Amino acid sequence: MLTILTVTFPFFALVLCGYVAVRRSMLPLVAIPGLNTFVLFFALPCMLYRFGAVTPLAQLLDPGVFSVYLLCALVMVGVTMAATLSHRIDWNNAAFGALVAAFPNTGFMGVPLLLALLGPRSSGPVIVTIVVDMVITSSLCIALSRVGGADGQGGRAAVGKALKGMLGNPMPWAIVLGALTSWLGLALPKPLMQTVGLLADAASPVALFTIGAVLARSQMSSADASPLGEFVPVALKKLILHPLLVLGVGNAAIALGLPLERFALTVLVLVACLPSASNVAMLSERFGANTGRIARIILVSTALSFLTFSAAVVVLT
Repeated sequence: MLTILTVTFPFFALVLCGYVAVRRSMLPLVAIPGLNTFVLFFALPCMLYRFGAVTPLAQLLDPGVFSVYLLCALVMVGVTMAATLSHRIDWNNAAFGALVAAFPNTGFMGVPLLLALLGPRSSGPVIVTIVVDMVITSSLCIALSRVGGADGQGGRAAVGKALKGMLGNPMPWAIVLGALTSWLGLALPKPLMQTVGLLADAASPVALFTIGAVLARSQMSSADASPLGEFVPVALKKLILHPLLVLGVGNAAIALGLPLERFALTVLVLVACLPSASNVAMLSERFGANTGRIARIILVSTALSFLTFSAAVVVLT
């Protein structure tokens, strides 16, 4: 356990540093969008491109990984929606609660953390999960958020926003470009590849610091007074139910003869053990959901995941 903590502690410590920097006014709130821009449009795309370029195409198109992870994401969305819809939580808020329960913080936290724990071989399954969450799970939950009270025009506008946001996200395009590079056997010129490498190396520390800063900003700007029962159970679903579901479905798939490697299943379970994605708070704000509740779910899941994720690594590796 101590060996695992020596790997995981620095990652969560960087999140805490970003949180403290904002809470103590060491980092101004106006600087956070700049950090987000650097991570989202420069550093993380370069990291994902580099992974895609050196990962065999068969790993990026693994049907076993894709189907198991997608099925579990859909189940998580359905279970969370069914458990949270009430007179206090409408379709819009239930849908974004479901998204935050099914969408791990893979881009900002999972990629560097799993690379440090499991090595470059983990990049293939991790990239598949990112594509599923960004393209399918997010689009589904946005569509569900429009069910309650939105007319057809409002629903179409929401779908349009979702598609526009997906197409404007550089991370899927970085994965596609990396995969094409791998498939065609191409290589960038050395100076350009060194530039990509420098940006990719900066992704991990800046992304983790930014997670903490975003969480602190969300907490400071929120006047939400949701009772514990409206956000703690969702955080626990993310940290406990999601990985157990992936483990159970994955083992069943292997028993039925689905082409899924044990190592890939371990990666999927650890991805599911990650805390909720911090960008869901921004999505919920854009679509008029209770951002304070979503931010609390993300904060609780991030704080608890230091223990739950480390424990899962000990059990699975």
